[in-house]
Amino acid sequence: MLEEKKLVQILNWFYGLELEQVDLYTAQSNQVEDIYLKKALRRIAVIEQQHADNMGAELKRLGHNPSVVGDIFGPVIGRVMGSVVGYAGPIAILRTDIAVEEKAMRDYKDFILKAGCDERLFDLLWSNLLDEDFHTAWFANKLREYEKLEVK
Repeated sequence: MLEEKKLVQILNWFYGLELEQVDLYTAQSNQVEDIYLKKALRRIAVIEQQHADNMGAELKRLGHNPSVVGDIFGPVIGRVMGSVVGYAGPIAILRTDIAVEEKAMRDYKDFILKAGCDERLFDLLWSNLLDEDFHTAWFANKLREYEKLEVK
């Protein structure tokens, strides 16, 4: 079981990461013309916001407020990265998003192993991990579609 200080630090890391993803996907959705990709990115941003809200709730349950650093820097980094990558087109967007989701999955898996016997937190982490995995699979599938179109 993690000591509370370390647990709060990790929850704040995920809080900021999830907020970054919200703004990343929202910014990207504003850059693409493909309506299906646009809608998917917006939907995934909503799911990532739920993850951030859940991390914030866990912090509050432990008697802590989410980090101001996560509140400020996560969204700024996400918006800037989303806008920059968005200009490169859908293939670059999808490749970037796969890398972001894969990093999140690695971090969630590591956290699950350290979370200890807090069943509520354990279930929340698994739920978020599965969502990240589903996002990665969707991005990879859509990337294959775009790559096939480019080959022709």
